[in-house]
Amino acid sequence: MKILSGTQQLFKSAFADFRRDKVRTALTSLGIMIGVLSVVLLIALGLGLKNYIEGQFESLGANLLMVLPGSGFTGEGGGGFGGQGIVGGAQFDEKDVRDLSRLSGIKYLTPVVFKSSLVQANGEEKAGYVMGANEDFFGLMSYKILSGDLWGKTEVGNRSKVAVLGYNLADDLFDKPADGLGKTLRVSGIRLKVVGVIKKTGDNEQDRSVVIPYTTTFGSLNPSKTFFSIYLGVESKDEVEAVSSAAEKILLRRYDEDEFAMTELSEILSTVNSIFGIINVVLMAIGSISLIVGGIGIMNIMYATVTERTREVGIRRAIGATKRDILLQFMTESVLLSFLGGAVGLLLAAGIVLLVRIWFPVALNLTAVLVAFGVSSAIGIFFGVFPAKKAADLSPIEAIRYE
Repeated sequence: MKILSGTQQLFKSAFADFRRDKVRTALTSLGIMIGVLSVVLLIALGLGLKNYIEGQFESLGANLLMVLPGSGFTGEGGGGFGGQGIVGGAQFDEKDVRDLSRLSGIKYLTPVVFKSSLVQANGEEKAGYVMGANEDFFGLMSYKILSGDLWGKTEVGNRSKVAVLGYNLADDLFDKPADGLGKTLRVSGIRLKVVGVIKKTGDNEQDRSVVIPYTTTFGSLNPSKTFFSIYLGVESKDEVEAVSSAAEKILLRRYDEDEFAMTELSEILSTVNSIFGIINVVLMAIGSISLIVGGIGIMNIMYATVTERTREVGIRRAIGATKRDILLQFMTESVLLSFLGGAVGLLLAAGIVLLVRIWFPVALNLTAVLVAFGVSSAIGIFFGVFPAKKAADLSPIEAIRYE
């Protein structure tokens, strides 16, 4: 009970001092508030981007294998359209697709042709991406239809001039995305009829894509009939490694080892996690600088406070207060200043995250919040102990005489 009473007295004394100079109290806490706000927002940004990118990959499933040319590709030309996008790597063709389709454990398999292109429709011309594939592409991408339907195997066999339009591109070309259904597009000299519009995926390339049968790209657009890549959707996650090994053996019959690469989605996700782990550490370090600056601000103000209250300390020591009592009094004030600044910073950060997440991928992490809050309190202790010790070490007689 005595301990509780002593603690209450410390808090009462601290808040009384805060009320005496509200402006100084607010300005002292401001540094910690900005520090906590910065740390939480930077971590929320990093975590949000990480979750967003992971979500885009995971929407494809953990069982995706991608066969890519080993030497990479340039942005323009994108493989299938004349093969200009592939630099020194394998030139995949329909024979590769047929050979790989004989593998067991395959659920989806599609060649992929890719090219950035201007898309004309409804008197508008917008930048987009042309993707050539077969009907399995839609199963791999898990597209959801907004209006119309997806083209299928028949359209691939007939080299039909049909297209499924991405949400954002449809929104740019027409009054409403769904209005694109049944309209005619012109892409790289080809007239295409829109048979379907997909719902928003959140991925820029997919949302600005024109997906057409890969056979429709043959002829004047793609005389070499080569592909940018080949995607394989494996039946089970447990079979991915075996299918990858078997596919590699098949491709090695036609290509050298350095001409192509088998890439698993899980490998990409692991790399993404590693990169964002480093990014989050860097962001926390940047935000922590603000916290340290705030802590130094508290220390300076507390030193000034000790000087201003020297006579008060002397009087308290003269009437029986111990060094420990004085130390605890100033430590309590320092920790409370940090605590209050941290609390306000957290509330502001939470409000900003809730507001911004409507337009931008940000996410609050409870661990990060607790760490930021704990660090702010620890800073109050660390930077408060020096001025508090100075106050506790004051000589009662000299303190009373201080002018």
